[in-house]
Parts: sequence; C-alpha cells; structure tokens
Amino acid sequence: MAENKNQDRKGGQMRKNDANFFRPNRFSLIFLAVIIGFALYLVVTKDKAVIETRKYSQFTERLEAGEVASVSIIDDKEIRYTLTSDPSVLYKTLIPYFDEQLLPRLREKGIPYDGKTGDSNLLQIFLSFFPMILLLVFFIIMMRGSFGSAGKGMNFGRSNARRYGEGEVKVRFKDVAGQAEAKSDLAEVVDFLKNKQKFIKLGAKIPKGILLVGPPGTGKTLLAKAVAGEARVPFFSMSGSDFVEMFVGVGASRVRDLFDQGRRNAPCIIFIDELDAVGRKRGAGYGGGHDEREQTLNQMLVEMDGFGTQEGIIILAATNRPDVLDPALLRPGRFDRQVVVGLPDIQEREAILKIHTRNIPLGNDVRLDVIAKATPGFSGADLENLCNEAALLTARADKTSVTMDFFEEARDKVYMGAARKSMVLTKEEKRATAFHEAGHALLYYYIKELDPLHKVTIIPRGRALGVTFALPEHDKHSETKSRLLATISVMMGGYVAEKLIYGETTTGTQNDIKRATDLARQMVCEWGMSPLGFMSFGSESEPIFIGRELSHHKDYSEGTALKIDEEIRRIMNDCFEKTESVLSEHIDQLKMLAEALIEKETMDDNEIRILLGFPTDDRTGNSAENPDNSNMIPEENIEEAKLTETVPASQEKPEKE
Repeated sequence: MAENKNQDRKGGQMRKNDANFFRPNRFSLIFLAVIIGFALYLVVTKDKAVIETRKYSQFTERLEAGEVASVSIIDDKEIRYTLTSDPSVLYKTLIPYFDEQLLPRLREKGIPYDGKTGDSNLLQIFLSFFPMILLLVFFIIMMRGSFGSAGKGMNFGRSNARRYGEGEVKVRFKDVAGQAEAKSDLAEVVDFLKNKQKFIKLGAKIPKGILLVGPPGTGKTLLAKAVAGEARVPFFSMSGSDFVEMFVGVGASRVRDLFDQGRRNAPCIIFIDELDAVGRKRGAGYGGGHDEREQTLNQMLVEMDGFGTQEGIIILAATNRPDVLDPALLRPGRFDRQVVVGLPDIQEREAILKIHTRNIPLGNDVRLDVIAKATPGFSGADLENLCNEAALLTARADKTSVTMDFFEEARDKVYMGAARKSMVLTKEEKRATAFHEAGHALLYYYIKELDPLHKVTIIPRGRALGVTFALPEHDKHSETKSRLLATISVMMGGYVAEKLIYGETTTGTQNDIKRATDLARQMVCEWGMSPLGFMSFGSESEPIFIGRELSHHKDYSEGTALKIDEEIRRIMNDCFEKTESVLSEHIDQLKMLAEALIEKETMDDNEIRILLGFPTDDRTGNSAENPDNSNMIPEENIEEAKLTETVPASQEKPEKE
C-alpha cells in the first residue's frame, strides 16, 4: 500500500510539474528583468563618449587646417576623431563615400590613424536572432504537445476526484451541529473503518453505499467529510456531473479509475456529490435517455457489485432528489442505506448559530435562542448566510459588534428580500398597499388557528410591495384542516380589504390567489380533507421533469374532476365569506391600522396590539382548544403559507425548495 501511495504522489507531482512547466516563476522573472535592463544599459551607454556629430565637410576643413589630433576609421563608414585643441572631446562623422585621398592626406599631415570594427551591441544581436529563437520555442512547445498527446489521451478517462490523504480532513462530528440521528448512523461506518475485523469476525456486513438525503444546505457534504475525519482514512470527493462528458464512454472510464484508486488506498471513503446528475432513471426524459449518462450509471452499478465490504471501501453519496434515482442504485448491496439529513429544529438551529458566530463579536443584547426560534425552516447554509449578512450590515454601519437589530434586519432580508428604499410608490399605490397588508395583519388577531403575527411592512422588499408574516411558536411537522383553512383565509385578507375599501382589487393579489388555490387543491387531491374522502387524485398537468416518464395520464373521470373543482370552489368560498365577515365587522380597526402603516411603514406585533387596544401579553397562536396536530402533512408543503405579500402583476415569489 505504501508503494501505491508513493506512486500516486509521484504521479501527482509529475502532473503538477507538467502543468507548471511554462508558468513563470520568481527566478525566471528576475532573470528576464536583468537581461532587459542590461540591454537598455547598452543602448543608453554605448555612445556616451561621443559628444558631438559633425559633417564630413567640417572634418575635411579641420583636417586641412591641421586641427585634427587622431583619427579612427570604423568599417570604412564612420570616422571618429579628436582635435588638438581639446583631445578629451570625441567627434564622429559618416563617410558619404570612401575618399581614396584620405589616407595619403593623413600620412602627409602626420596624423596617427587606425582601423576598427563596429562596437558589438548585444541588443541588436539578440533582435537579429529573435525570430529564430521564437521559432525554436514554438517548435519545442509543439513537440512537447505531440509527445504528451498520447499521455493526455490516456488521462482523459481518468477521474478528477479531489483526494485527501489520511488525516488531511480536519472536519469532525463536533463541527456538525445537530443531526444526531444522522451522526449515529454514520458512527457505525467510522467504527467499521477503524476496526473492520470486529465486524468480519461476527459475519456482519457494513453497507457498501450510504445515501445522504436531504434538502440543499443541510450539511450532507460536511457530514461525509466528518466521517473521513473521524475515521482518518483517505477521502475521494467527486461530483456526479464530473463523470458525464460529451464523449460516450468517458464517464464509465472515470468510474473505473475512481474505484481503482479506492481499491489501491483501501480502507477509504469515496464521496459522490449530487448523485442524481448521473444516477437518474434510465430510459426516461426527452428522447428516451442519455447514452453517456446511462453508460456511466451502468459502470457504477457494476463497480459497486465488484468489491466486498472486506476491502474497506465505503461509498457515500448525497442528493436532494432521491425520487428521480434509478431503482437499481437503491437495491440491497448498493445504496441500501439512506440517512436523512433534514432541516434543523430549534435546538439544532441554536447550536448551528453558535458555530457560525464563534468568530463574530456579538453585542450584549444578542440571544441566539430567540434567533433560532425566529428562523423556522432555515437550513444550516441559510443560518450561515444569516450570520454573514448581519456581520456585513454591521460593517456597513461602522459598528464594532453585531447587535440584535442587525440580526433582525438580516433575517428580514433573507426572508423577504432586501429593502428597496429607492423604489418610489405613488401616494395611491402606497395607500392601496397599506390597506392590503392591513387586511392580512388584522386577521391574525381574530382567527385563533393562526400563528402569532410578527411584523407587517409596506416597504418594498425583493419583488413584493409589502409583506406580512408570522412566526410559529414551535416547529411544526404537520398541519390540521382547520389551520390550513385559516391560512387560506388570511391569504384572502388583502383581496377582501381592497374590495371593501375601493370596491375593486389590484394586481397585487396575484400571488395570494395562486397560493390559496394551490393549497385548496392539495387539501382536496392529496390530503383527503374534503367530502371526496380518503383518495388521492393525481395532477393532470404535472410538469415534465427529466428523470421521470414523459407521459402522465389522468387517473380519475371527468365526473370526478367536476367534483374536485366544486370542492375547491367550496373551500375558497367558505374561507372568503369568513374573511369578509371578520374584516367587515372590524373595518374601523382596518382603516386605523392602514393609516398607521402609511405613517410608520413597518409595525411589529406589540405596536399593532397597542394601536388596536389588544392585551400585549395575549398571543393568539395555537390555543388550548386545539393542542394536537394529527394530520401528518410535510412541513415543506405548507411553508409558503407563513408569508402573505403584495406582489406586482407577473412577479410571483419563487417557491422554496
């Protein structure tokens, strides 16, 4: 194994030297500067002794007058001479034609003379040979490329996985906050890599492949590195997209090379990020499939069957789309264990915040537990971004510590987008937005099933003209029918408020209408919350996604489709009547709240309670009448219900993943 490692190091060093062969280093730059400086010195100083240039006729006049002290003839083209009056001054002149009487006249006058060749000019010599030197360098480069083309062709199919040697990965489980269940599952892998003989003696087989499944930003790659760091084994990291090339067969060759490297460095961990880029279902999508991707997947399946757990090679992969993976990847013997890396809960968010604020000077008023409670649905990457945004806002304000106000502003920026203070609304647009948001906000105090209101603003943020949002008192993993109906009602608040005040509505209700209709359709078609009962009705126009079948069929009759539409309409009408009844009954408070928003632009829960005369110590969240949530509904399906906002026409808020 040591020999293989030395070979890998030598091969890596050779490739590194090849890549840096023509890269200028410090010595070459210094040498080039010296040569250029010396050449410039020669150009400047070669004629320093020559003071003046004279015409040939002036030279002959001085010669006839007997004033010339000495003469040097250079290449029969130039004469350099001194005068008897001042021998220290050197004169030169060009000979227009060679005077045959010149030498006899010099002998006649008794003037000493000699012949010389021209001064050597290194710069001129270099310039004369420069084209030849340039051709020589070009020839060397071409020859090097032709000789190395065979090696490059062989290296084209080699994997470009990033390799970390033993002990080079510094990440440990302690650096990954939360995810206790995921770390517990992966600790078994660490134990196997450290002491695999203990498992082999008992006949136990550790899974060959472990698939980390979870939303983006939850720390799947960080967990994979932590496993390698805890086990102190070599770690090969490669993205699924790195396998696929435009040439058929290259991806399969890279898979073979990656697994060969793993065998030579066993025990080790091979990590494939974004597995869905190469592991999607075969024969699906436009055109029936992708030859290069499918050949790469086939080779990966073969390689995973070609080694046993005794070799000490563990394949870790990460994806946030397990539903599009090929079933052959998920069968026993391949990726037969799935570790869910979910969104962190309140305690885990607080632990993550502690890690990301270790190097940030915090103010005395900062409470990480409050920030954790105010960030439901945030992933680890979102929390890191939140801390960074707060630090950036603090630096922009020239403060020395990050206070709670900066965290609040950073959270609003992440939740709702950056405040567009430069966007100027007309007086009527601002008033309509205020009534719209007041209609949303007022419902939070009269519909007990809703979460407590947190803040309402008519300052444009992102693509929204105004935003009203609530914060749950605790993490929720399911929702009841009553809470979903209340959510639809509060989505209608802006629409109903505009209709009550103006008798007509604006385009700012577009996003509210779409989300309310989608939520009602899910209640009927997916969650069985209608008289149609315990049945699921598939979507007739599900968007085409590469990795799934192209065709979808409607699995219910036209009569059932009519009943579905009637149930959706009934839910929407009932919620509309409830919203209209509440706002009509408290229209004075609606106007009062809207006028206050026009003046202040942003109001929180306490300010609204003081304005409307509600007790400030009373919070209307989940009441004692409804302590439990029994309908198991994924939280991601109702996450959008937490924000209600006024969005201009054709500018919907993008959905969260």
